[in-house]
Amino acid sequence: MAEAQLCGLRDEITCSLCQDTLIDPVTIPCGHNFCLKCLTDCWDQSQECSCPQCRYTFTTRPELNRNTLLNEVIKKLKRPRLSTYPSQSYAGPGDVECDFCSGKKFRAVKSCLSCMASYCQTHLQPHYEGDALKYHKLVDPDGNLKEKLCEKHQKSLEMFCKTDETCICMMCVVTGHNGHKMIKLETEREEKQKQLGATLSDIKRRLEEREKTLKETRRTMEEMKVRGINMTLHIKE
Repeated sequence: MAEAQLCGLRDEITCSLCQDTLIDPVTIPCGHNFCLKCLTDCWDQSQECSCPQCRYTFTTRPELNRNTLLNEVIKKLKRPRLSTYPSQSYAGPGDVECDFCSGKKFRAVKSCLSCMASYCQTHLQPHYEGDALKYHKLVDPDGNLKEKLCEKHQKSLEMFCKTDETCICMMCVVTGHNGHKMIKLETEREEKQKQLGATLSDIKRRLEEREKTLKETRRTMEEMKVRGINMTLHIKE
């Protein structure tokens, strides 16, 4: 029952600015919740202090204090309960293995892009319980983490160099790409996805136009065929 109630709070614990689970949640006077960093950055870049969700404008900038109770609720919601997993399954064909199991390895339930390692349910717990690891980025099990490492520095690929059109790590930024135009890798991925979406939409539009033209051509040919038959009959009469 308690777990069902917590699941029902997912909308309330999601920051409307970053669209992710609240980190260091703060509650402003209008009652809405945001990540401390997200809201601070938002207000620092604006000339007025207003709620990004309901647009209520504050005459003076409210003091932002972490909502301790909400933070504890989020921790409980994010922490997988071991009782939910009565027995862990060993990794089979096609599964990603836990990098920290000794002997026969359990199936990984998450991969960490910060640690560049995969974890079973047991070894994943420190990422939910310790403050030092709570900012790490967890994703679905990924068996190709090595492909996300810089071959030169063995660091995670975090940036995209537009000058050289290549993915690079933070060490590359300072050692070999000084003065180059760079953006975050996720931003580049989003831009490429948008470009791909626009290209696919354009292809779909062109196909629809060609299909329409083809139908009109067929209809015209049918009309001409019918007219030809009618003219033939008329001449015979």
